[in-house]
Amino acid sequence: MLQLQQEIQRNVAAALDEDLGYHSGDITAALIPATQQAQARVICREDCVVAGAAWVDEVFRQLGNRVQVTWQVKDGEAVKADSTLFELQGPARDILTGERAALNFLQSLSGTATVTATYVMALKGTKTRILDTRKTLPGLRAAQKYAVTCGGGKNHRVGLFDAFLIKENHILACGSIANAVAAARQQHPGKPVEVEVESLDELNQALTAGSDIIMLDNFGLEDIRNAVSINQGRCKLEVSGNVTVEALPALAATDVDYISSGALTKHVRAVDLSMRIIKTW
Repeated sequence: MLQLQQEIQRNVAAALDEDLGYHSGDITAALIPATQQAQARVICREDCVVAGAAWVDEVFRQLGNRVQVTWQVKDGEAVKADSTLFELQGPARDILTGERAALNFLQSLSGTATVTATYVMALKGTKTRILDTRKTLPGLRAAQKYAVTCGGGKNHRVGLFDAFLIKENHILACGSIANAVAAARQQHPGKPVEVEVESLDELNQALTAGSDIIMLDNFGLEDIRNAVSINQGRCKLEVSGNVTVEALPALAATDVDYISSGALTKHVRAVDLSMRIIKTW
């Protein structure tokens, strides 16, 4: 949580820097008297799963902590169109200066949470769980992975440091799957070792090498079923490659453990949000 809080602070600082011209300021908000106070409301224009409240709070904290943010919903909550998400009260200048940065975070992360929830619902009643990938927006890895959990999904490795994912080019460079897995065990014995395979022959090699997880890359349904039969529960099996929400029930029916999809984070469609000032004084 400490690492995530540090990421939130960095995310928001970068967003405000680019919006304010690296401290040049908000010249439009400066048209408003400094003493003007306002109350504003943010609503969603469509059904969604909310994610990103901490980023909104941090925007107004970094703008001087003069705006009170009152939330009507929580991260991970499914809300209907036209629901009020939160209200703001404080200096009108600060509210308007922080509006776009705050909504950018909230609508993008809620978009990730919402599509993840759709995938999770398609897997309901099965043992298979949906995983994200490293195909995230640059600089927003932790934010999007957090949003995936708000939608009910699970995180794959965070980066290149916390788990091995031995892919085709790693295998070629190491000489074999066995060599790559052995080197991983020797160098970092506590780290999970996953191997991506492209055939049932490679699956057998990865099983013999003692992989913790095996990713079945672009396998057809029949080959996935064969892989599950060959595996016999010896390690976790993950399916990946051009996964669509429509394909999820059939994939889960093969009894694999995980399905990973880059679409959760790379094909982001922001949720439609709107802020309106409802009172000034």
